[in-house]
Amino acid sequence: MKDAFGLPQSLLVLGGTSEIALATARRLIARRTRTVWLAGRPSPALEEAAGQLRGLGADVHTVAFDALDPASHEAVLGKVFAEGDIDLVLLAFGLLGDQARDEREPEAAVRVAQTNYTGAVSAGLVCARSLQSQGHGSLVVMSSVAGERARRANFIYGSSKAGLDAFAQGLGDALHGTGVHVMVVRPGFVRTRMTAGLPESPLATTPEAVATAVELGLRRRSETVWVPGALRVVMAALRHLPRGVFRRLPI
Repeated sequence: MKDAFGLPQSLLVLGGTSEIALATARRLIARRTRTVWLAGRPSPALEEAAGQLRGLGADVHTVAFDALDPASHEAVLGKVFAEGDIDLVLLAFGLLGDQARDEREPEAAVRVAQTNYTGAVSAGLVCARSLQSQGHGSLVVMSSVAGERARRANFIYGSSKAGLDAFAQGLGDALHGTGVHVMVVRPGFVRTRMTAGLPESPLATTPEAVATAVELGLRRRSETVWVPGALRVVMAALRHLPRGVFRRLPI
């Protein structure tokens, strides 16, 4: 169960090698979390992540999970929940893709969409149902400011995040009053392996900063968290720019 401040004792990470997710797990372990499930494709990186978290004192398990195999989600995730209540599910898997290549190769673009949206819808619904059966818990969904308005530079990724964001908001409304809390996190440019080599955007942030924002959001039972917070104002302005003006911006 969560403590008086809304922080979890047990955590399930979907996307077990995500740098943002692991930064969040480290922060929560330092506060309260004692049991962690890392769900992801079997790999040395997943085992290394589990080992690092065990070194912090947590009881860590790994589970084979593939976002692109929705047919397996109910069985795989059901086994995790069967082991005991999960206080927090962190949905953190995603694929940035390569915009130029993905425009040339529709199959690659579809992979981005299926990972970021279809896979998340499947896993999100499976976990939401399990959390609802428990009668408590939080689902934190890693969205992105890229979903606020599609940009020429990354509209394939941005459109997938727009769909994910809308889904998570609707799911939160559907679960309101059930004891299950859904929180959407919208980071801007985060310095990770996924963004290495890309031009850095203004207001760039770090996995640790996102983790701090997630913890604060959980304590406050927030429904939407922007990282950094200033992006809320920036994106409100960009969202309402005339399309002809927006198209000419160097973003």
